[in-house]
Amino acid sequence: MKVTNILISQPAPQNSSPYSEIIAKYGVNIDFHPFFRVEPLTAKEFRAQKINILDYTAIVFTARTTIDAFFRLCEELRITVPETMKYFCVSEAIALYLQKHIVYRKRKIFFGNGTAASIVDSIGTKHKDENFLLATADSNKADLHKLFVKAKLKHESAVFIKTINSDLSELDLAKYQMLVFYSPSDINSLQENFPEFEQKDLMFATFGPATAKAMKAAKLNTTITAPTPEAPSIAKALTLFFDKK
Repeated sequence: MKVTNILISQPAPQNSSPYSEIIAKYGVNIDFHPFFRVEPLTAKEFRAQKINILDYTAIVFTARTTIDAFFRLCEELRITVPETMKYFCVSEAIALYLQKHIVYRKRKIFFGNGTAASIVDSIGTKHKDENFLLATADSNKADLHKLFVKAKLKHESAVFIKTINSDLSELDLAKYQMLVFYSPSDINSLQENFPEFEQKDLMFATFGPATAKAMKAAKLNTTITAPTPEAPSIAKALTLFFDKK
């Protein structure tokens, strides 16, 4: 099947992007439409989890959105986070984002290389006796929890971000030959908005192992996957796909 229209489940880029080159080089049309959005929990929703933030000596972050939600809730609940609190982040970029809310001090901020497992590595033996609070979204709390259980680290998970599916009723999927998904939440939104959906000849491109796993669970076939050594991004994966045509 010739691919002329692609739908990417992301907001449209504000500036130039690698997709601009794909559009120009291969003559395809690429539309952008988020399949879901994330919102911070309200104080009432957070209290329902019966989590006392001050019971913990270390917080684990994997996304900027959870950092914003955490400090927003602390302010709303009138919780003063102690100076002794330690922060463990999935990457340096996430760790640096903490500067928006606190004074950045290397002695209390630690980060991994972008993977969940690297967070555990950054804890090592030096910080193994901390009581960790895993700040999560409602859609991705299980994997990190499993890693902490395996490492025998004292912890609890708390949801700070909720996922809300977009209303896709005005979206005509029939005009597209390929959909690009970046998150398991994209698949959830697809199924909720189109309960009678059948893949037929529609192709999917997915980013990340969690998204690929969710596709398989939904019994949907994936044509393009990233990241790979050859294609670290979806844009590169699409370029390789069209080059083979």
